[in-house]
Amino acid sequence: MANYVTTVQTGNLVFTSGHGPGTGEGPIYKSQLGTDATIEEGYESARQVAIGLVSTLKHALGDLDRIKRVVKVVGFVNSSADFTDQPAVVNGASDFFVEVFGDKGKHARSAVGMVQLPGGIPVEVEMVVEIEG
Repeated sequence: MANYVTTVQTGNLVFTSGHGPGTGEGPIYKSQLGTDATIEEGYESARQVAIGLVSTLKHALGDLDRIKRVVKVVGFVNSSADFTDQPAVVNGASDFFVEVFGDKGKHARSAVGMVQLPGGIPVEVEMVVEIEG
């Protein structure tokens, strides 16, 4: 889709590129929170993104046990002008990271609304993890 890589490691930090919900063959669905998607649908979309992010990290690191801590998560939510529940949507990703990594999955976070996201996807998430040497 563009000229970038899915992860970059500097020192003991790994930064992911933004991920959207998809199956490898395009977005699962296009929607905007506050227009044609519910908070629950957005939450599930963010959870799907989190699954993709963990898969990307496994591919990049070879072993998820190398992850020492999820440091930061940033969630972008495709939102109508009057939609203000972005944190409830991004909880789909945050909750998944805690399910997978336990206390190591607790992280700092931003959840922001955007007027549009690439391809009309409902949510995009990026993250930073700290890894063992």
